[in-house]
Formats: sequence, structure tokens, C-alpha cells
Amino acid sequence: MVGYAFMGAAHSQGWRTVGRVFDLPLRPRLAAVCGRDAAAVRAAADRHGWAAAETDWRALVVRDDVDVVDICTPGDSHAEIAVAALEAGKHVLCEKPLANTVAEAEAMVAAAERARARGRVAMVGFNYRRVPAMAYARGLVAGGRLGALRHVRITYLQDWLVDPDFPLTWRLERKHAGSGALGDLGAHVVDLAQYLAGEPLVGVSALTETFVRERPLPAGAAAGLTAPGGGSGGSGRGEVTVDDAAVFTGRLASGALVSCEATRMAAGRKNALRLELNGERGSLAFDLERLNELLFYDGGDPAESAGFRRILVTEPDHPYLEAWWPPGHALGYEHTFAHQARDLVHAIASGTAPEPSFADGLRVQRVLAAVEESAAKNAVYTPVPQ
Repeated sequence: MVGYAFMGAAHSQGWRTVGRVFDLPLRPRLAAVCGRDAAAVRAAADRHGWAAAETDWRALVVRDDVDVVDICTPGDSHAEIAVAALEAGKHVLCEKPLANTVAEAEAMVAAAERARARGRVAMVGFNYRRVPAMAYARGLVAGGRLGALRHVRITYLQDWLVDPDFPLTWRLERKHAGSGALGDLGAHVVDLAQYLAGEPLVGVSALTETFVRERPLPAGAAAGLTAPGGGSGGSGRGEVTVDDAAVFTGRLASGALVSCEATRMAAGRKNALRLELNGERGSLAFDLERLNELLFYDGGDPAESAGFRRILVTEPDHPYLEAWWPPGHALGYEHTFAHQARDLVHAIASGTAPEPSFADGLRVQRVLAAVEESAAKNAVYTPVPQ
């Protein structure tokens, strides 16, 4: 694994847990973790159960005891590491968004296609697909329970940037992050819209905004979504070069309409990912803060008893639940990373292409680029290349 902070810790939890919960055809072994700070990465290795620590990812990707490279770094290094790992004969898991630009994502897809011919697989880490309720919702849509889709609405709201004195971490610099709330949260929004609908977005109309344009420089390394604040004054502040919020409407290939919002400036919203799908025969609704529940409205029910039905997605027949606890015993955020690791291990063992693939990540990247292009033109409708 390259990177060991917030996502590194989450991925480590998934890899550490998956073989103890699911019956797998291969057993993951945590061989080595990589980071630039030797003392910090050694501490992370000890904390998360990695056998070795490296300070140069180039050394890690050519190790003989490494079969899979898991990339948990900022977006500006995804393409370089992924391409090198695939060319070194490794399977690759890369955190979302796949890259910072469409060109980088295209290069990663090309490398993945070359590696596929040699029996190697590549997957992008959109972990919310692995929430059991989301996987079950996809099955309902694919099974025709909603009929033809009419609307998809998704909002992803957080508040960790509301304070204007929050320091200028890497997530607020375009050179590292590519974009702001759009890439960080909006990538999940776009992927879920296309995954649940089973079809691509073909055009968008968007607005973005940066509300706080300068922030204090950090006084130390970021940890998760926090960092120690820096000084004030001219030399102690830096420019925010990404968006704080993005809103956009769009159209799916079928003609269904999509509305999306992503922001890290919604006071009081910690991790509020909410969505609703409306079809000709029914509707679905989901709230990540109640991630074991799915609301389903069946338009075929008699009017006198019709209404949204609360489904507790904890039954053994629900996706991923066969290995966990008795019905009603809830799962959480961290379980999505174990499910992600499970699916990748099965893909490697069977030689099948995992989902979401790098090609799926590229589709998301093209939508994000179209959103930025539309916003730069004051919400002009912008087609998404297919």
C-alpha cells in the first residue's frame, strides 16, 4: 500500500479484516506500506499490521513479495504509481477519483488494458458501491422494480471546511487534489448515479464556487481531514485553488434527469450522502448516516396502503451479509473496505475484470471534467464524451 493516512487506515482495516470474515480463494498478506516519512510510516506499519515499511514507492512496486499495489495517495501521484505497478506485473487498486485529469485517467486505462492481457487486474476504489444497501438498490433497479428511471437526485454534504481558519491542506490545492468538493465528494456522487442507474451521464450543466479563497498555511502534516493551523498574516496564508462546492444537473443516456450537489461547507453535515431514484413504477431513497436502511416505494401497492417501505439491509440474502452478523446487527463505514478487498481478491483468483474498473473511473473523470468546463462557462450545457 502506498499512503497510510485517512484512506490508508481505512484500506488497511479492510485488508486486515477480509480474510478473517469471508471465505476467500486467496489470503491477503500485508507485505509492505510506503510513505515519505520513515518514522511515521514505520509507526503506521506497526499500527495497521504491515510487515515492512518503505519510503520509496518505486522500491515497493518491484518487490517480489508484493502481488497487489493499493494506492491511497493524493490524486497527483495516482497515474505514475498505477502505471508503474501495472508495468511491474502487479494487480492495482487505486483510490478515487482515478486521477486528476482525463489525460492521466486515459493513460491509466491504457496501462490497465495492457496489463489485462498479461492476467493482471485494476480496480478503482469507489467504496460506497460496497454498502450492502447500495448493492441491493442496484439489484432492484436492474431487476426492473422501479421501471424506467425518471430522476436521480444525490447530495453529498460535509462541513469540515466551514471554519475560514482551517489550514490549507493538500486537498485545497489543485496541483495535488485536481479539484475540491467536486473530486473529493462529487466523484462518489457521479459514480453512484451511473452505477445505480446502470447507464452513463451524457451531459451536465454546472456551477462551482470557492467561498474561502485564502487559508492559513498548515503548521504540520495533515491527519485524516484535519491539520494543525499555521500562522496568520500575509506570509502565513495561501491561496485555495479548488472549489468549495459544486452543483450540477445532468441527463442520463436514457433521458432521465440527474441533480447533484457536493460541498464541504454545509454546517452541521458531517458525512451526509443522500440519494433518491424515481422511476415509472417506484422509488428508492438512501441516507449514508443510516447506511443499513433502504427506503423503497412500490407504485404497484394499493393506494390505501402505499408508502415508502423501510428495508433493514442486514439479512443473509443481502449483498455481503452472508459472512457477518445475525439479522439486525448493523454494519458501518469500515465494512465497505473489507467488501472492496473481497471483490478484488475474487477477481484476481478467477481472472475476471473487477468493478469498478479503471474504465469506470475514466467515465467518472470525464463527467468531472465536463462539470468544470460547464461551470467555467456559467452553466452552459456540456456534453460528456462517451
